Amino acid sequence: MKTYHKNHDRQAPSVPDWTTILTQAVSTPGMMLEAYSAFHNFSIGNQLLALFQCQQRGITPGPIKTFPGWQALGRSVRRGERALTLCMPIICRRHAAEMNDDEKETFTAFVYKPRWFVLAQTEGEEFPAPTIPDYSFERAFTVLGIERIEFDFVDGNCQGFARKRQVAVNPVAQLPHKTLFHEIAHVVLGHTSEADFSDGAATPRNLREVEAEAVALLCCESLGLDGAAYSRGYIQHWLQGDVIPEQSAQKILRAADAILRAGREQTTEEN
Repeated sequence: MKTYHKNHDRQAPSVPDWTTILTQAVSTPGMMLEAYSAFHNFSIGNQLLALFQCQQRGITPGPIKTFPGWQALGRSVRRGERALTLCMPIICRRHAAEMNDDEKETFTAFVYKPRWFVLAQTEGEEFPAPTIPDYSFERAFTVLGIERIEFDFVDGNCQGFARKRQVAVNPVAQLPHKTLFHEIAHVVLGHTSEADFSDGAATPRNLREVEAEAVALLCCESLGLDGAAYSRGYIQHWLQGDVIPEQSAQKILRAADAILRAGREQTTEEN
């Protein structure tokens, strides 16, 4: 991996050795966030059913859990909220006298139960945003032309998403600052605009995730924020033993530099 030399008229802020950090991202053991498996993976049918009920009631779609499931996350369902009805499997036992020779003793049936609530139906303390000296996400959004929108995915394991020039972070994301850098990186790297390109020009999904998470890693390390071990785990998960291509490494370094500079941009009056 070549060393990336920044060529700007103004002196760049002091940052760690990014090339070393990227190298360690592949070679140093990492961890995966428990948040990626904190919620049940609902079927497409149940997701559509939940979205339909939210639309009928005027509820913002979001992550789904049962009443005790939300309590385990430190949130409580607001008084008066009606549960969403979803389809759930139950194990039924056949009576021995009714069984044929080729039938099993148990079978699975599917029933509809009102047991689930979306995030918008709950209340609790919000995760405090980290204090980042000399950096402003709001300033970065303005400089980069990115809009932050409300998280409306029913998949609670999804920490955030980016579409076109919009980004959103799950309100119960485990590391919201890292996720926000990751989603901003998708936009800056051009991943969200690739849908307009030909199939041959699109970056493979695994490489898009590696590039965005590597940018988040560099931003967090440069600003002294937590999450490096989880970024390495995520990167290694998507690389599957491969290495970061040289072209991707250069894109990662340029994007991280642009995002950090955007959040640190000074106005004329401040200079």
